[in-house]
Amino acid sequence: MRLVLILFFSALTLFAEAITFPQALEMLKHQNLELKMADYDIESAKQSEDMASAQHYGSLNFIQNVSRTNDAGNAFGFKLTAREANFGDFGAEEFMGKLLTTGVADYDTPPSSLNHPGNLNFWQSKLTYELPLYTGNKITAYEEMAKEMRHISVLDKQQQYQEKVYELRKSYFNMGLLKHSLKNLHLILNNMVKLETTTQNMIDEGYAKRVDILEVRSKQANVRRIITELEANQELLYHYLSFLLNQDVTEIAPPHHQLAAPNITVEEILNNSIDIKKANTALRIHGNMLTVEESKYLPTVGAMAEGQTADENFLGDASDHKSYTIGVRLTWNIFSGGGDSAAIEQAQINRLKSQTQADLAKKGIALRVNEIKTKIKQAESQIKNLQMELSLDQEIYKNYEGRYKEQLISMNDVIIKQSIWLENILALLQANNTRNQQIFALEKLALLGDSHE
Repeated sequence: MRLVLILFFSALTLFAEAITFPQALEMLKHQNLELKMADYDIESAKQSEDMASAQHYGSLNFIQNVSRTNDAGNAFGFKLTAREANFGDFGAEEFMGKLLTTGVADYDTPPSSLNHPGNLNFWQSKLTYELPLYTGNKITAYEEMAKEMRHISVLDKQQQYQEKVYELRKSYFNMGLLKHSLKNLHLILNNMVKLETTTQNMIDEGYAKRVDILEVRSKQANVRRIITELEANQELLYHYLSFLLNQDVTEIAPPHHQLAAPNITVEEILNNSIDIKKANTALRIHGNMLTVEESKYLPTVGAMAEGQTADENFLGDASDHKSYTIGVRLTWNIFSGGGDSAAIEQAQINRLKSQTQADLAKKGIALRVNEIKTKIKQAESQIKNLQMELSLDQEIYKNYEGRYKEQLISMNDVIIKQSIWLENILALLQANNTRNQQIFALEKLALLGDSHE
């Protein structure tokens, strides 16, 4: 309840001010719908684990049979079960009557009372408990597999969470780059507006041609088009952030600092990698699957205990008619046409395949890390050079603008320098985006995404 109130009042506050990254991270943890679905998967896997563990304790069943019959075998059997069978049910009365009457013992005539009983009601209440004593470690193997499956569900959620943090941080830093680029583009646009005024004045005084102002206006339209595109990207980012945080987001506080590259080795990443952990978990699951198949060569032993009462009425004379049965059963499959052997071989192959997949995952992640680090270095070199160029582009543009006013160069020369300035701004935006994306990808592999602001 306290957490709900905190989130509620935080939400009220956030509607009035820009959302910072730490605030967005807390919203992501508690409000993202995909993470909530992952929680349900974990809970479902936990229930499967409980189901597997429950097999150790056997099963207790209550069975209530209700029957009505005039079948001779069933009628006699029901009477025996109810402990109510007597000599009359064997035809003793008919036999003795004929013996006393004729003096002849008639052993050949079927007794009518035995073969033609009347209708009989049968109520049987039975309580049965069955307990596996030995299954060749099959139940334990199933239990271990269920635990590992739950572990995979937990790893899946961690991986999904890291993916969402990756997307969140990328959106925040992309927003910062967009705002910075828009600031530079508006500076260019303001310079172009001033240049348009200057050019118009020069045309009025006869020092410039009308084509000059057309070139300026054309370039203004180009800059405005790019600004519109970047503003549209901003709007799309806000829509995506609203989806991630499961609430409307209209303003965020993007970071103003450059994203720092993490200093982490390949070995550390391999130790933390969720993909490696999942591959190792899958390997253990296949090991347990092999145990299950090998258990087919072993006997199974189970115990059972049963208590019951039976009568013509429900629980009639239950104490007198009660009975019990206890026992132990051993079952051993001696021959199955080679199917068990084939199943074991298949399980061994799958385990070897899983081992190979785990090794391949390690090699693949190591390759991915080295590729990412190389791309980060390449992007950083581009950023350094572009920043140096941009520090000069504005001064060069102002110089060319002044020379144009003095009629020393043409408007086309000024536009070319302005185009170079604009291209370098966009190139720097792209280089920063590339660098940030690679850093985010490295952090995601290293599980570092939620520890940075």
